[in-house]
Amino acid sequence: SQPNLLQEIAKFMVPMLPHDTEVLGALEMGGIPLATAISIETGIPMCFVRKEAKTYGTCKLAEGADFTGKKVCLIEDVITTGGAVVDATIALREQGAEVDHVLCVIYRGEGKATKLDELKLTYTPLFTATELK
Repeated sequence: SQPNLLQEIAKFMVPMLPHDTEVLGALEMGGIPLATAISIETGIPMCFVRKEAKTYGTCKLAEGADFTGKKVCLIEDVITTGGAVVDATIALREQGAEVDHVLCVIYRGEGKATKLDELKLTYTPLFTATELK
């Protein structure tokens, strides 16, 4: 709802992107505006990753840029348990994407072994929950 704040967050997240990122994977819903702003800043194409495929239209779980065989960096607003990120990672990997990194604005899972670790995902937060207390 605050375009200036979204733009500032995107500018801080751009340097956090892995240098070999070819596609941004925007997780529904919170990751979509962030990935859009980052895409505008960098020119990196993006795809939208739904929580589940629609039963109409293209019926795809992910729409947008072709990600098959490409390095995809997932973009999320907040990660707590990592469940949505894990689901998106598994789905994109099954469709041929190389997913090994996720950026988020706030990471709330500090000090816990997470599902992200099991998938060997590197997660880079702009802030941790502790930093915002």
